[in-house]
Amino acid sequence: MRRQVGRVAVAVAVVGAVVSGCGGPDQAGSAVIVGSDAVPLGQVQSQLDTALAKTDQIAQITAQGGTTADLARSIVTREVLHDLLQRRAAAEGIVVTDAQIDAELAGSGGTDAVVDGSLYDATTLRQRVRDDLTAAQLAQRSVGGLAVTVDLVGATSRADATAKAQTLAAGGPAADALFNDPRMSERGTSVQAASNPNEASSVLFGVPKGSVVAFQPNPQESTWIVFRVTDQRTDAPSDPATVSNMSQSQLTAIGERLLQPDAERVGVRVNPRYGVWDPIQLRVVAEDQQAGIVLQPGSTAPAAAPATAG
Repeated sequence: MRRQVGRVAVAVAVVGAVVSGCGGPDQAGSAVIVGSDAVPLGQVQSQLDTALAKTDQIAQITAQGGTTADLARSIVTREVLHDLLQRRAAAEGIVVTDAQIDAELAGSGGTDAVVDGSLYDATTLRQRVRDDLTAAQLAQRSVGGLAVTVDLVGATSRADATAKAQTLAAGGPAADALFNDPRMSERGTSVQAASNPNEASSVLFGVPKGSVVAFQPNPQESTWIVFRVTDQRTDAPSDPATVSNMSQSQLTAIGERLLQPDAERVGVRVNPRYGVWDPIQLRVVAEDQQAGIVLQPGSTAPAAAPATAG
């Protein structure tokens, strides 16, 4: 997939390149609401205070251009993923034991050492490890059979990508015409998750068949990619060794991406002080940092943004 997307991206480069809206008192004081589950502002602030007290780590983040706002959004993102992982674990009978968490931490030098080198306290750290192990188990159960087929079109700006996405979603002769230039487009590109773990953790595997997505792979470049999912499989043949050779971090990222349909189904409402939920990046971002749009099957307009918690 990287080869095909890269080829389209190169071609493009050559060619050209919240309001609060609270819905009721149950939302008051919430940092984010996932379905009907509210994460209190105080819970996020407590984690943020813990992180900010670790001055050495904060200094490193600041030196790399990070901000307190970025850190707060990261905390809210983790709360969203935690909620979604709990739901999926309950539905699929995934269990992570304390012994597994202990073993994971022991392999990284022990709880105290990991806490000292992280932005977490011990309780939050264990929750994070539990989430990572849950996501990895989720990926292990399904990644071997996952495959998607997409039609790809290159674009040179957000406006160009949005227009092409709407055209592609509408179908018909105008959509077919988007594929007239082979330097800018490809049809029927198949991607198997097991052999493309990095792509498996991307939005390619996070939207249902018939969806059209426009996104910017690298915000430092003008290139945009528009794709339509034309087919999905959960039973594609694969070599079991490819899954067993995946790293823990790759499996965790794939497992988290598999939560995207759950987030869409239950709804994620973010307090505007933190930003908005971006399904492309699968995280909370500042409103002006959204990486693209997702057009649901049968629609030529982005799905209505979830109400924000205020």
